[in-house]
Amino acid sequence: MEFEDFDFITNDTPARASEPADPLQRLKYLVDNTPAIIYSTVPSGDFKMTFVSANALNVLGYQPADMVADPNFWFDHIHPDDAPTIFSSLAQIFTEGERAYEYRFRAADGRYLWMHDQLRLIRDEQGAPLEVIGSLTDITDRKQMEERLLQVQNMASIGQLAAGVAHEINNPVGFVTSNIGTLKSYADTLFGLVDRSVSAEQRAQADFDFLKEDTGALLRESLDGLRRVRDIVQALKDFSAVGESQWQVADLHEGLDSTLNALANELRFRIKVDKHYGKLAPLRCQPAQLNQVFRNILLNAAQAIAEQGIIRIITGTDRDGVWVRIQDNGSGIAPENLGRIFDPFFTTKPVGSGVGLGLYLAYGIVHQHGGRIAVISEPGKGSAFTVHLPLDAGQR
Repeated sequence: MEFEDFDFITNDTPARASEPADPLQRLKYLVDNTPAIIYSTVPSGDFKMTFVSANALNVLGYQPADMVADPNFWFDHIHPDDAPTIFSSLAQIFTEGERAYEYRFRAADGRYLWMHDQLRLIRDEQGAPLEVIGSLTDITDRKQMEERLLQVQNMASIGQLAAGVAHEINNPVGFVTSNIGTLKSYADTLFGLVDRSVSAEQRAQADFDFLKEDTGALLRESLDGLRRVRDIVQALKDFSAVGESQWQVADLHEGLDSTLNALANELRFRIKVDKHYGKLAPLRCQPAQLNQVFRNILLNAAQAIAEQGIIRIITGTDRDGVWVRIQDNGSGIAPENLGRIFDPFFTTKPVGSGVGLGLYLAYGIVHQHGGRIAVISEPGKGSAFTVHLPLDAGQR
């Protein structure tokens, strides 16, 4: 590498009084210890590396000598999806003098790291290309942050859309539900009158008993369908309203009990709730949001139990805060799905039975409280969701 191409200032650099500082040695030290990997290549053909700074071993895990020895090392380690863009535009460095790329580069452990590569063409006194100098900087953390930010922005947009859709659907669902309820009342009255006023022969001719039974069944199915729509609308409203409630000191046991009361129709006659409450200190939290967490987990537990079953709720305190475990003896979660259950819109339920937002919302609310959710599950035996919450959640 031609170190003379770098400007070097020695005025502020300390040197030992007994011997003068060696600028080349000092520059080598700086190059080897800068966060970026400094390298140079030939300015043609395969851009074979001719120099690589020593910190390549720390950043990528490769010995600089091995990188220089392999004429195709740089090209062979760029991610296949990123390589075409680089190769198609690399020649522009001879007209522009500089190029910058962001691409994935395979490290020694097999991972692909995001790198920022700044290339500069060096010419000799006659203007002929002499070499290309580059600096490779690991930007993997920045890229991951950008991806997370993009996901947050996308989910915020979806939240706004969900709020609008929920509002638009809620009104017609409300009056259709009311109308069908009224229609059912009218039908019961009419069938009662007909039942008392027609003869057995007329009943048989009109297939009256079938009409009466089937009309009731159709109305019940319609109301059930509307309840499903209402539940979906509520899920969309919950999704768009995460984070809107106030922080306050609350008793988690009261929240669990009120949530169980609200779900009484879903649980009674079929599911026994076994409560083992420990001693919990009052927690500063968003009670309505945590009740939503409990509701979503309890609903999933109830839906995982096909007929009769048990949901066990256990609470306790540890050195980090408090925890609530909701355990069921239902169908469990398949191993291939366990890593996706908190993804938005992921569901294993039949079409029309859910939109896949319940556990995603629960995860977001718990994360907002500075906590976490742990899950263990075995197909055919059941699942256990444990919500861990720090005592100082409201001060974070």
